[in-house]
Amino acid sequence: PGDVIVVDAGGVLVNAIIGEIMSTLAEKKGVAGFVIDGSIRDAGAIRAGSFPVFAAGVAHRGPYKDGPGEINCAVAIDGMIVEPGDLIVADDDGVLCVPHDDAEAICKLTEAKKATEEKAIQQILAGTSDRRWVDEALQRLGCEFKD
Repeated sequence: PGDVIVVDAGGVLVNAIIGEIMSTLAEKKGVAGFVIDGSIRDAGAIRAGSFPVFAAGVAHRGPYKDGPGEINCAVAIDGMIVEPGDLIVADDDGVLCVPHDDAEAICKLTEAKKATEEKAIQQILAGTSDRRWVDEALQRLGCEFKD
């Protein structure tokens, strides 16, 4: 319970790794979600639910049910190494892994970045955003401006 199941299926999109039945079973057992470097099926049913599943693709063909596989070991998801116990963060933009030992420091940096971005949005909405640095950088790089 509480774990994210991360599956290195090598990015192969021919057969689904899980579908609605496996995701429902995992959710019922308390799994926090799936990250799959491969395909899923029953995408509409999974998307309609609230259980988080992130996958490289969708396939109509079901999974092989007799391996191979390992549990609780390091995997690579499109070159990103995930170790057991690492923090998995995912949203509509993608998935990332934060090494367990770095999670607290990364969290603090993330909160600071979010505050900076929220301030920038508020300045844009208030009409007080100073974007001169963009024009200055473009000029420094030799970009010409045409009226």
